[in-house]
Amino acid sequence: MLYHSTLMFTNATQLNDPFDCHPAYVRLTGEMLTPYYGWSPEDVFQIEYNKGLRRRDKTYICSLSKVYDSILMWSYYSKHSGICIGLDMEKTRKYLKRMTGLFLGCPELEVQYRDVVNEPSSMKGSNDFLCYHFATKAKEWQHEQEVRLVAYDPSPMHMRLLPGQYKEESLCEKFMHIFQKQKEDEYMDWKEIRAFLDIGGECFESVYMGVNLDDKKNSEIKEKIIKVARRCNPEINIYQMTIDPKAFRLKVRLIEQ
Repeated sequence: MLYHSTLMFTNATQLNDPFDCHPAYVRLTGEMLTPYYGWSPEDVFQIEYNKGLRRRDKTYICSLSKVYDSILMWSYYSKHSGICIGLDMEKTRKYLKRMTGLFLGCPELEVQYRDVVNEPSSMKGSNDFLCYHFATKAKEWQHEQEVRLVAYDPSPMHMRLLPGQYKEESLCEKFMHIFQKQKEDEYMDWKEIRAFLDIGGECFESVYMGVNLDDKKNSEIKEKIIKVARRCNPEINIYQMTIDPKAFRLKVRLIEQ
């Protein structure tokens, strides 16, 4: 993301929570039931469930958070050995608005955390329904304070493999395997490919280095990250996360240029 000034979107089927965006939690109410007048509830559910599977297959999500110092998130996402990237959303929105036709009509969604998914009867139209469905998660995740950017059915021109992904073959050969199973025992699931949407380097306003990067054995990695970040945006703020000796919390220290 920093190297190419892009935002990475992951297919909704590849999220780490299997309940996330799952069509089994579709609950139709009010006007949404109108097209199925006279149909049995079981048939309506099956139709909508299959529609939900297809929608989820085409939906890509960029997961952001309002917090950068959650011990839990640092622990299970990177074991404190990764980085947290801060975005200037005001600048980022300007780029997102240019990508017309790509978003659901609600590109920025603040996730709501619930025990049960029950769509409100006041929903109007498919956009309200999709925005609600893709921005509702189990309460166990509420500490993440997630905000989502949602891209629907992005063009193949936005699709890229991650560095090192399927490195034993060329990118061209691997894309061929998506459409033609050339080996009996191997082909690539197209859902594993990420979508990358270009934004400006000025959108990246900060980088936070994990606690475990602040030691000699990781000094080379740390310097590479700092170099890439400052090439992306010379004005970027880079911080080192540190352990607060007085409490179970993280502190930040600005890394001077």
